[in-house]
Amino acid sequence: MKVFRIKHNGAIFYATFEEGDVFKPLLSKNGNQNAFPISECTILPIAVPSKIICAGLNYKEHARELNMDLPEEPLIFLKPPSSVIGNGGKIIIPAMSEQVDYEGELAIVIGQAGKNILPENAAKHVFGYTCANDVTARDLQKKDKLFARAKGFDTFAPIGPCIETAVADPNSLTLRTSVNGKVRQEGNTSDMIYSPSELISFISHVMTLTPGDVILTGTPPGIGTLSAGDSVEVEIEGIGILTNTVVKDESIRTPVQ
Repeated sequence: MKVFRIKHNGAIFYATFEEGDVFKPLLSKNGNQNAFPISECTILPIAVPSKIICAGLNYKEHARELNMDLPEEPLIFLKPPSSVIGNGGKIIIPAMSEQVDYEGELAIVIGQAGKNILPENAAKHVFGYTCANDVTARDLQKKDKLFARAKGFDTFAPIGPCIETAVADPNSLTLRTSVNGKVRQEGNTSDMIYSPSELISFISHVMTLTPGDVILTGTPPGIGTLSAGDSVEVEIEGIGILTNTVVKDESIRTPVQ
């Protein structure tokens, strides 16, 4: 089931898209099953996470591409909630960066809070899965040797277009990233070093996961650079296509004194 986060007459709720171009609330009060025309609704980013936890270097082929050893345990870092944009939003290349890269990824949306979750129990904490783009200022990542600035700019966490709640096997999904219609990345989640369940378990032993939190599970080989005017798509089998355009921040950068 594909679920969207919708705003209608000031109310924000999750809904399914139904025949007749209408949204039907996923949960409704007093059994009210009203359907709302798409023309009356605003489609919002699919989650408002308290945190976005990302797995680095989690595809075997990506590690080989970079000539790096496979990690002995998941490598995790954070992106701020303020970096989230939805399907159709604009990725802004910041004035202080000269190289902004795409990284198409499968994302997990948490539906049930948990701490110290066992891998075999991870699925019950999942609301669903979606597409994500771990946009990265690669030059700043190399300069800082840390990820906070390079991964944390506003608009650097596109997610969407929906949450798919009925993914039969997240360990066997084809993922493609295209720029201006040309495929740049193609891989399968079976190439992950640590599976979604293993990532959920590992992360939950570090920090409590809460509903709406998003986990980015890593990127396959083929990462590359974005330019102003580009259109970038992340497509995941059975989930959908996340599409964003790229623009340049034309504001004048103030030098650090």
